[in-house]
Amino acid sequence: MNEIFYLNGLLVPSKSAKVSVKDMGFLYGFGLFETMRTYNGEVFHLESHLNRLGSSAEFLGLSVNIAELEDAVGKTVEANGIRDARVRITISAGEGKYGQSNKYTHPTVLITAEHYQPYSEEVYQGGFRAVISPIRRNSRSPITSLKTSNYLESLISRQQARAMGADEAIFLNEQGLIAEASMSNIFLVINNVLKTPDRNSGVLPGITRDLILEIASASEIKTAEEALGPDELFEGQEAFFTNSLIEVMPLTWIEGRPVASGKPGPITRKLMSAYRDMVLNHCSG
Repeated sequence: MNEIFYLNGLLVPSKSAKVSVKDMGFLYGFGLFETMRTYNGEVFHLESHLNRLGSSAEFLGLSVNIAELEDAVGKTVEANGIRDARVRITISAGEGKYGQSNKYTHPTVLITAEHYQPYSEEVYQGGFRAVISPIRRNSRSPITSLKTSNYLESLISRQQARAMGADEAIFLNEQGLIAEASMSNIFLVINNVLKTPDRNSGVLPGITRDLILEIASASEIKTAEEALGPDELFEGQEAFFTNSLIEVMPLTWIEGRPVASGKPGPITRKLMSAYRDMVLNHCSG
């Protein structure tokens, strides 16, 4: 099946989609993206993703129309006829030379929708294994809090983790504090408190991260966003990762050591179930 892409206002077959060799996203990584998941043909929390994208675009001087993007996402999903998809919006600064302007009024806009195969229940029951990346997140860089096309550090760390037999890599920041994982946010349960690194630690404010904090609060689970040291990775009774594709993924081994029993804990399982209930309520088809 030939995929249909949305590119600069048009739905085109993937083979016909072309981006300029002068595009600043290609030349400099000057761009943003959002990755979302559809359930029963509906994008889960599309508005939240678009709001984050719009805020980031404004910071970078990229001119985007959020209403048009929302419509374009729907058209792309429909054109591909996929009920359970991975949807990605990519926006770059388009053609030009960096530094000539602080406003980019003709960005390149690309939207793709492809079939998403979630991890098996066996993987969720066993959980992810993780290592600590030797690469450090820069908590003082504004790029850290944006979902930009500058993704090489995350890709390298994930590749290194896979080479070590792990599923994810955990970043510390320049102060040696826990930041996030290569493609997800991290949560720890310590003394029955659900903790996650605060935004000053150098994290991307994940959509699923925020939803889990809301769900936990509604479930009367005590939460804390705070600076967390690496020792706390090994002190917690539970741990898990979150992003829009994997939802809530238990973290059961770190650096070859089990997190508590090495199995998903009760708070993790409760939040996994509650998140899936939220999905069903929002995307009933």
